[in-house]
Amino acid sequence: MTAAVVALSGGVGGAKLALGLARVLEEAQLTVIVNTGDDFNHLGLAISPDLDTLVYTLAGLADPVQGWGRRDETWTFMSALEQLGGETWFRLGDADLAMHVERTQRLAAGETLSAVTDRLRRQLGIAARILPMSDDPVRTRLETDAGWLDFQDYFVRRRCAPRVRRLAFLGADTARPLPAVMTALSSEDLRAVVICPSNPFLSIEPILAIPAIRAALSDCRAPVIAVSPVIGGQAVRGPTTKIMRELGLGSGAADVARGYADLLDVFVMDEIDAATVVPAGVEVVSAPILMTSLEDRERLAGVVLAAADRVAARQN
Repeated sequence: MTAAVVALSGGVGGAKLALGLARVLEEAQLTVIVNTGDDFNHLGLAISPDLDTLVYTLAGLADPVQGWGRRDETWTFMSALEQLGGETWFRLGDADLAMHVERTQRLAAGETLSAVTDRLRRQLGIAARILPMSDDPVRTRLETDAGWLDFQDYFVRRRCAPRVRRLAFLGADTARPLPAVMTALSSEDLRAVVICPSNPFLSIEPILAIPAIRAALSDCRAPVIAVSPVIGGQAVRGPTTKIMRELGLGSGAADVARGYADLLDVFVMDEIDAATVVPAGVEVVSAPILMTSLEDRERLAGVVLAAADRVAARQN
């Protein structure tokens, strides 16, 4: 049986690699710990964007163009809402509404977010475990030149335009990680921990901001591997490099590696960045990391796991 693998992920970029891992592993051996700092309530519904992206991706239901939402979506609800003068800045597709309604009803009935997520992924035939980082609320906020903004206000309503000065993860310092998260990270059968190529600040840092999770990663006996979300100084997707520059952190792959350096054994970057110098003690693997096809996802997953196995062999 293949040893277990734990992945830390945000939305679209992380979900691509998670799918690759699920396909090259025995799927039940994969656990994905997912950012919930993006979660919010909208139109009376509990929305968990990153969790939904992972569920849709691993279930084969994700929109292949956008990477988020459901494939073959229709928008009758949003059109009708617009006619009524309702809020339409955060778009919810007709089929996607079912996910949010089901989650909202179950949360209102007293179920935890983790229990609801587990039921949904089983209902959709997903063998990999998908775990929110905590059942306690953590909310990402950004101090910008337009003042303090909630994540979705910055990311969706304002399209990442305001200049970012700093970030805060409200509730992270007291949030309790799921017992299943801690068990997965401390398992003797753990082959690797993979930090997916999600936005380091908006997707991965909310997870690492929970003290018990960061401590568990620091103490982890398995190799920890991160994949760069940056190629040639440009973000593969989203505002990663924009935020890095605004925070005075540079915008290259090495700058991302420095942010994770105290946790990492291996940093995987694109071949175009192969000459980049990363912090001492971190092994560099260069490979094509742009994932435009299913084969790309599987190939990169193989590169990551091979690197983990090399580290483990040296340690043993």
